[in-house]
Amino acid sequence: MLGMPGAPPTSPRGVGHLRGEESFPAAARHSLADTQLRANLGHATRTIRGKRAAVVAELPDWEELREAGRQLKVHTMAHLPAYLVQLEEAVTARGGVVHWARDAAEANAIVVDLVRGTGSDEVVKVKSMATQEIALNEALEAAGIAAFETDLAELIVQLGHDKPSHILVPAIHRNRAEIREIFLREMGDVDPALSDDPAALANAARLHLRRKFLSARVAVSGANFAVAETGTLSVVESEGNGRMCLTLPQTLITVMGIEKVVPRYRDLEVFLQLLPRSSTGERMNPYTSLWTGVTPGDGPQEFHLVLLDNGRSAVLSDAEGRDALNCIRCSACLNVCPVYERAGGHAYGSVYPGPIGAILSPQLTGVEDNASLPYASSLCGACYDVCPVKINIPDILVHLRAEHTEAQAAGRRVPTAEAAAMQAAAVVMRSPRRWRLALRGGRLGRLLGRRRGVIGEVPLPVLKQWTDARDLTRPPTSTFRDWWAREHGDGQPSDEGERP
Repeated sequence: MLGMPGAPPTSPRGVGHLRGEESFPAAARHSLADTQLRANLGHATRTIRGKRAAVVAELPDWEELREAGRQLKVHTMAHLPAYLVQLEEAVTARGGVVHWARDAAEANAIVVDLVRGTGSDEVVKVKSMATQEIALNEALEAAGIAAFETDLAELIVQLGHDKPSHILVPAIHRNRAEIREIFLREMGDVDPALSDDPAALANAARLHLRRKFLSARVAVSGANFAVAETGTLSVVESEGNGRMCLTLPQTLITVMGIEKVVPRYRDLEVFLQLLPRSSTGERMNPYTSLWTGVTPGDGPQEFHLVLLDNGRSAVLSDAEGRDALNCIRCSACLNVCPVYERAGGHAYGSVYPGPIGAILSPQLTGVEDNASLPYASSLCGACYDVCPVKINIPDILVHLRAEHTEAQAAGRRVPTAEAAAMQAAAVVMRSPRRWRLALRGGRLGRLLGRRRGVIGEVPLPVLKQWTDARDLTRPPTSTFRDWWAREHGDGQPSDEGERP
């Protein structure tokens, strides 16, 4: 892992839990047919977008904050090995124990052994993307250890035998009536007269979890940030369940991706302004928990930090794709993405959905294991506009598409129909004369759209896959060049300088 002293070597790419079971287009087709899902997603994302826009508009230096966050992340990734060693030393000096995990299997084995060492057969959890990434709950269950999610949305997903569909709001695809049904079916201690009022649902979850909080001896958490300078860990959340998990149990195990480190304590000043505004549309998080090692008589008396690589070193080695590691998991890109809003998170087949998942998951596993995700975007750029640390997601998507295309071409003797079409297009577009003739020939496409005004499914092998999911605008009666010639006389572009 990054060649650090005492650390295992870098893990190979390939994380089973991150691999989509089916391609994005196939999964998205199922989601698009679910009108209730689309209604739930549309309402939720519009609400969050509105809240975010309001609180961001309050800050005159928002763009300066974004740039500060970007620069801090770029600097940290450039010096990541040194900051991780510094973090390990600081945590150890304050009574914690640091473990290094190359991949999901190692991380799960470490956590299972630590829980068994306490004699406990259950843990409470505060929401963690890293533990979802490594399928920790499933590993604990296989070892006879029950894991109880304490975040309300995660609890809904767990009780519903479902999977998260959003980074921030994992149950965003569920509405109040569906949640009520899940609680009535799965909670043994719920009032049968439970209504679908949000306050009533939240109170039912609170009563259900209270006994677990008071009896749990082990907690598992993620971390939003880890400060190399002091060894301080931080979790931000909105419900108070994190505070309960981080303070009541005797043993706390934190599983953290290695990219979550920041150099100095003062750097939190930037990120704790960027994160809540970008995620929940709040000025600050209702609960921001910070802890440093072990304090006798106060909080957990045993603290373990599991530093997870799981493909991150491979991402870091890609100069064009490594900015994906700058993500602070705010989910702003999901809430503005027109593709995510219609297809939902499950279509991505990964714990990281939306635009950030489309660039992060393929890099963590190797592009060929999630080859369809870089294409799950219109490249509209809305994700880049709202990203609090200015990750240029569209550029990375194009980079990953090129990587996939090159890998496919290298493994084929005969080009695919798509590759052949692209090569033909390149030949046409290199020549102004050929391009002009192609534009004029394109008017023949008007014959296909006479009935509806658009070109629908075209049953030709080369075009069928594209037109199955897209309607094309019917070509105009004249090209732009023809219009220009009519308006400006001899304004036709010259064919001089044409390349063969």
